[in-house]
This record gives sequence, C-alpha cells and structure tokens, in this order.
Amino acid sequence: MASREIYLDYAATTPVDAAVAHAMSACLQHDSDFANPSSVHRFGRAAACLVEAARVKVAQRIGAAAESVVFTSGATEADNLALQGAMRANRDHGRHLITSRTEHKAVLDTAAALQRRGFEVSYLGCDADGLIDPAALDAALTEATTLVSIMHVNNETGVVQDIPALGERCRARGVLFHVDAAQSVGKVVVPASDWPVDLISLTAHKVYGPKGVGALYIRPGVSLEPILFGGDQERGLRPGTLAVHQIVGMGTAYALADPDAEGPQLRALKERLWSRLATIGGARRNGCAVRSAPHVLNVTFPGVSGESLRLAIDEIAVSAGSACNAASLESSHVLSAMGLSDALADSSVRFSVGRYTTAEEVDYVTGRVAAAVAQLRSLAPSAPQWCTS
Repeated sequence: MASREIYLDYAATTPVDAAVAHAMSACLQHDSDFANPSSVHRFGRAAACLVEAARVKVAQRIGAAAESVVFTSGATEADNLALQGAMRANRDHGRHLITSRTEHKAVLDTAAALQRRGFEVSYLGCDADGLIDPAALDAALTEATTLVSIMHVNNETGVVQDIPALGERCRARGVLFHVDAAQSVGKVVVPASDWPVDLISLTAHKVYGPKGVGALYIRPGVSLEPILFGGDQERGLRPGTLAVHQIVGMGTAYALADPDAEGPQLRALKERLWSRLATIGGARRNGCAVRSAPHVLNVTFPGVSGESLRLAIDEIAVSAGSACNAASLESSHVLSAMGLSDALADSSVRFSVGRYTTAEEVDYVTGRVAAAVAQLRSLAPSAPQWCTS
C-alpha cells in the first residue's frame, strides 16, 4: 500500500478555512483596517467596527448577546479567567470549587493553582462511559460552593456531558456553572441562552479559525475579577491591544461553523472509521457511543503501545492522547478516570475527523492501522488471545 499523508487530528487543531484566511489578511495591509481598535481616530474606529462585527458572529453562533462575549487569547485563558476570576470575585460567598477528573489540563491545572492558594477543590468521577452522574454533583455541592466547571465535549473521547441536567443542579443551589466548550462549536449545538450556564469558554482554532484567539461567554450579572492587568479593553477583564485580524478570523470561522450542516457528515465518517477499526481483534471504543460528539473517536488496541502505533503510521496524523499532554509520559488521566488500566490507556489512540476528511481517506487509514497493529503484535514475545493464526 503506497504511503500517503492524511490528517485525522482535528481535535488538536484545524486548518484555517480559506475564507477565514482571506478575512484576516484584509486586516493586515497598510491600506486596510489595521489600526488599534482602541484609538479614537477614524482608522481606529474602523478597526473597532470589525471587532464588534466579529463579536456579534461569535455570539450568534452560541445564541447569546454580543455584549456577553469577551475575547481572550484562547480557551485556556478563558478557562483561567472563568475559574480564577469567579473564585476570587465571589470568595466572600465561598471558597469551594467543583470540577471533574476528566477535564482538560487548562481547568485541572488552574484548579490545582487555586487549591495551592487556599481554595477547596472537589473532583467528580465518571462512569465507564465517561459520563458524570448529576446526583454525584448534588452530593458534592455545599454551602461554600462558588463554582462548578464541567467540560461539554471531552477532547480525548468526544463524550458529551448532560450540561442542562448539571446546570440545573447548580442553578437550584445558586452556584455558578462554567462550561469548557472548546471542542463543541461547529460539531454540536451550544445554546448559551437555553442552558442554565453562567460562563462558557470558546476557541477559534478547533473551528477552522486561527490559533491564539478565543472568548469567554459571561452571563449578564456574573462578577469576575481580572487575572491580567494593563488596560481597560474587553470590559476591563482582558487588557491588551486587541488583535483585530485574529478576532475577525474567529468571527468568520464561527459564522461558517454550522453543526446542523456539518455534524451529520462528520458522524457518518466517524462511524465508518469505527466500523472498520472494530474488526481488528480486541479493539474497543472508549466513551459513550450515544452521548458522543460527531468528530472524536478513541480506540484501544490491546497489546500495542499507542505511541508505537502512532509512529508506525507516521504519515497519518492521529494522537495518543490530548495534544496538550503529548510530551508527558503519564497515561491519559481521562481514560484512567473511566477505569482503564495504565496498559489499556497506553494502548489507546484518538482519531478525529474534520471538514476536509473523505471516506476514501477513512478507508485508507483503517487499512494502515490494521496492518500496523498486526505487525506490532507479531513482535510481541508471545501470541495473545486476540491474534489469529
């Protein structure tokens, strides 16, 4: 089989859509709207108009008011602003934060930092499918709980949490609820106005926009303390000169990110991928198959190191876990929380399809993976039960 390069790591980042790149480049030339949007002259006002138009597009994609969207450098900063900003601003109410063991490191590491500063943190577990029981959240809530932070679509498994049910528990107790939706937009609907949610972290580079820009949705009336200082931009919550081209790129990407149009196509590709990978002896799908985003598939191939498999098919871009943890030698904390042993977690690979994935590419990948798994297993010192002779 001739080697060909294929990208199946859309959960790590997406290529920039051509329309997005065009809109961004129009903000960079000397004869375009390149000026500082905080400047009061005509050039600055023109740039500010582009920023506000992009803010409207981002807000429309999640069904929110434009004034509820604050631009950041990405979802990681948005997560930090949500957690640190809410806990600091409301510390007189209580110093207790609840999150889950399957969160992105942007939330987990921020929670750990808050814990070192005297805040209390509780971590919810999940079942074998990766789902959090709303009753477990009920049991963890206390009079001192200020904020709950739960990811919508898990970046490693694609599992979709029941945000309305979890949010209702928080709303009933007067507790703020933050949702990391970095993997959600463009794949599944994110209805900010319908959800019982107070804060939502967003990013551009998972939705065919540029890296380095994101946003935080803040429900009207929610108080946050800034975590950065140096100016009054973005309602005094995120100082610094606004990167007009980045923000315009995010707005354009969000305008194009229609989950109703793209979601079914992605799901069909993902299920085609799994139906073929499932024929490999011992292969198991990680995460709930029903409550699952259409683009992420996590598969364990027992007896094969996920990293070895990734290297064996190096012309195909897949991940042995979250891209943010690629340099770590530790097993996936997400799969471990779901009950997988270190050996099984280390034998797992994340595939993620996207806008430019084709059925032909999916078929090629499954053939390459099957051949690579067979080769790697043949090198094992003994013949395990999944091998055939």
